[in-house]
Amino acid sequence: MRAKRVASGKSGWFLLSGLLHLYKPLFLSPHMSHYYSEEPNVPLKTKTIEVCIRGQCFKFITASGVFSFGKLDRGTELLIESMILDGNWRVLDLGCGYGAIGIVASRFVGQVVMTDINRRAISIAKKNLKINGVKNAEVRWGSLYEPVRGEKFHSIITNPPVHAGKEVLREIVINAPLHLHDEGLLQLVIKTKQGAKYIKGLMEENFAEVRELVKGSGYRVYAGIA
Repeated sequence: MRAKRVASGKSGWFLLSGLLHLYKPLFLSPHMSHYYSEEPNVPLKTKTIEVCIRGQCFKFITASGVFSFGKLDRGTELLIESMILDGNWRVLDLGCGYGAIGIVASRFVGQVVMTDINRRAISIAKKNLKINGVKNAEVRWGSLYEPVRGEKFHSIITNPPVHAGKEVLREIVINAPLHLHDEGLLQLVIKTKQGAKYIKGLMEENFAEVRELVKGSGYRVYAGIA
């Protein structure tokens, strides 16, 4: 894997100020829809991968019917490399899949909540918490923000399910401020040619400030400051 960046620093805002300067309507496709379904319609197959990223090494079980089977996709990798974290933060990994974002984040923050609508993803993510020895994270089943109703976080981090449709992307962005502390961050990755302009526009309408943290390999990582 290419990811080698190590997180550092004590203050989330110090990290933010230090990093920010560096840094068509969408529709559900039948052949891509299974990972956003409550019950995937493909037979279960698993493959375990090892990933070293941000100076830490992890082992992940991946599964058919769960996003990015058999690999850490480049978009998620870019998001993990660049996501802003702080040791005292409570973080939401929204649409966690097999759990890569939340499990990596757990090494650098106080608490992580991981959610997904896909029951197979929930099962696999729970196994990945155990095999990586994670004690400060939990996995909850449910759609978007339903599992964390009434709760707030310092950051929401997500590789959103683009193929689930434009309305799902909209709900993720416009409802994020309701679940963020003041000056909290929504951090997400999106393909440049598959929704980036739309997502950035939504974020600019709903956040006090939006910055591009990094771009590469056809992806962009944005941070919206509540």
